[in-house]
Amino acid sequence: MKSIKRTLLPAAALAMGSILPATAWAEDTLDSGNTAWMLTSTALVLFMTLPGLALFYAGMVRSKNVLSVLMQCFAIAGVMSILWAIYGYSLAFSSAADAGVNQFIGGMGDFFLKSVKADSLSGSIPTSVFVTFQMTFFIITPALIVGGFAERMKFSSMLVFMALWGTIVYLPICHAVWGGGFMAEDGVLDFAGGTVVHINAGVAGLVAALVLGKRRGYPTTAMPPHNLSLTVTGAAMLWVGWFGFNAGSELAADGTAGMAMLVTQLAAATAAIVWMALEWMKHGKPSVLGIATGAVAGLVAITPASGTAGPMGGILIGLAAGFFAFIGATSIKRALGYDDSLDAFGVHGIAGIVGAILTGVFADASLGGSGLAEGKTIMSQVAVQTTSVGYTIVYCAVATFIILKVLDVIMGLRVDDEAEEMGLDLAEHDERGYNI
Repeated sequence: MKSIKRTLLPAAALAMGSILPATAWAEDTLDSGNTAWMLTSTALVLFMTLPGLALFYAGMVRSKNVLSVLMQCFAIAGVMSILWAIYGYSLAFSSAADAGVNQFIGGMGDFFLKSVKADSLSGSIPTSVFVTFQMTFFIITPALIVGGFAERMKFSSMLVFMALWGTIVYLPICHAVWGGGFMAEDGVLDFAGGTVVHINAGVAGLVAALVLGKRRGYPTTAMPPHNLSLTVTGAAMLWVGWFGFNAGSELAADGTAGMAMLVTQLAAATAAIVWMALEWMKHGKPSVLGIATGAVAGLVAITPASGTAGPMGGILIGLAAGFFAFIGATSIKRALGYDDSLDAFGVHGIAGIVGAILTGVFADASLGGSGLAEGKTIMSQVAVQTTSVGYTIVYCAVATFIILKVLDVIMGLRVDDEAEEMGLDLAEHDERGYNI
């Protein structure tokens, strides 16, 4: 992410060890080209959740639960938008000059977006655009977690969980990486959300799957996707929207954004073909679900590296993502027996980890990347990346577990057996989605 607030150095510059003084960014000037691109990128990232992720997930559940997944994604978009405006943006991105800001969380200086005016600028774009762009990340990250517990969590508990998780888990990690916190100071490279979004969501999805337990009948009862046409349509929307996700994170219409778009395409394409090939070799036939899931894995893995990797880096990261996510979503899940319903961890968690670590490799100029900070080697940067991955996994896992356990005691997490058998469409929403 290039910018963190009006007068602060961009997070990418901090991570790359830029020697530009902060005063170089103090005089903000509106650029209409950059603004137009960021308006487009913001719409693309929201498009990833609604309708992209909603359809991607809805097609993979059983027909009696399709509306519940769509409802969850819609409701998350609403709740997280409001929380972002009230306090989320402030706690993630408050200026270092604001009271209460530290390495772990921002301050209260922008509660209720009180300093955001029509003429406020963040770098060369309106602050309102930057706020909304970041809001879309705050929306899609918890929505990804739905894949871990689909078909068995109470809607009321889901809403409270997402609000608490966004506050306790997402905001501190976001601030640490993009808001000038301790990971940024350590020099971590996370251009568009490897740790902040995908590892965070993937680990939370796994913890939720473990805490709630398996769906009734899993794994002995077949639970095939009810409509793969919806899933592939959603995956295609995710692929297109991801250009806003990655190239938009430059916050400018420039060469870095262009390269981010190129490597995003290459990584997605490579991972899709790798997953298809592995499935073909293992099962004798390639599946449309497999190639679509592989593409998403490649998109996940290139996300942290999209602003620093070169074209061949994009291909190699996509290759690694397709391989490891395939193993994670099939062999590892089967061997360990957990019910990660829609592979939130198998795809987002594992591909996110792979991509975050390889970001430290393929940022090196000798491998076609944009170059490491002065004094950094591939090994030292990989060490920084690995440390950030480890911190994110541990903090997210522990915090998510505590939130879920407390909620389970207070209001219960899981629907009862009768509701699960009936399906959440009827049990939770008194509607049917069978004809979709």
